[in-house]
Amino acid sequence: MKSIQEDIETGNFRPVYLLYGEEAYLKRQYRQKLRNALAAEDDTMNVTVFQGKNINPGGIIDLAETLPFFAERRLILIEDSGVFKTSCEELADYMKQIAETACFVFVEEEVDKRGKMYKAVKKAGRAVEFARQTEQVLTRWILSRLKREQKKITQADLRLFLEKTGNDMEYIDRELEKLFCYTLGREAITAEDVEAVCVVQTSGRIFEMVNKIAEKQQKQALNLYYDLLAMKEPPMRILFLIARQFKILLLVKRLRTQGYDHKFIASKAGIPEFAVRKNISQAGGFSMEQLREALEDCVQTEEDVKTGNLNDRMAVELLIVKYSRAG
Repeated sequence: MKSIQEDIETGNFRPVYLLYGEEAYLKRQYRQKLRNALAAEDDTMNVTVFQGKNINPGGIIDLAETLPFFAERRLILIEDSGVFKTSCEELADYMKQIAETACFVFVEEEVDKRGKMYKAVKKAGRAVEFARQTEQVLTRWILSRLKREQKKITQADLRLFLEKTGNDMEYIDRELEKLFCYTLGREAITAEDVEAVCVVQTSGRIFEMVNKIAEKQQKQALNLYYDLLAMKEPPMRILFLIARQFKILLLVKRLRTQGYDHKFIASKAGIPEFAVRKNISQAGGFSMEQLREALEDCVQTEEDVKTGNLNDRMAVELLIVKYSRAG
């Protein structure tokens, strides 16, 4: 991120940029910064945006080779194309000889760093990963937002807020805006405000559901599942998130057994440091063998749905019933 900011400040731009990773909020921020720096705001003649996987590499190359119209450069923005996950020889080869008057900005969620496209872009320009931010970074960012709005919050209430939102900056941003509106005319944001306004993310509901499974509270676990279905969450996405949570618990339990501290566990498990304690507690409800078996059952459940042996809603329900059964 610092490298992109330096390029913007110095005006020394690279011919191609790749912004990738899970943190959509930061990707969007830096995409816009590059857009504003590389072309005038009202320049629609020299800025072209491509979205989705149905792109035409040949047409894009022809566009890059076309001289800009009364401007220094032609900007080509390509988002969610998937070209960094599949082979795109034509574009990869062009990255080695981009026209001097063209600049590419790719915005992707996932990339294959072994692929020809990624290697070509990294060599020709900048490939910057936007990963989920640490608790410390998120805390500083939130506090700066609060200061700008002339709001205050206690450390305990801020932790409650983060427990509800998780570490997705885009989601945090939306929930902060709701809090600012809700507390209009007041300086302090309290725990009661957070409870009244902030909605637990789907991943948070999954965590709560797995908690009920670990505690063998079958009725509550199933009720949470039905709530997610009522919210139009697809059963297979719920299954994916359940499997993800079991995978986190297995890793957390193993690392904790090996004596690693919370900071190390957080970095390896891909969770905020403030969430480690709760995950350790949840993992205590399962043995290592149970967690391994649960992951295998998640894979088998997906297979059963794909092969038509079970419908998706029933398949996930049976998985929840199995692991929340008392005794």
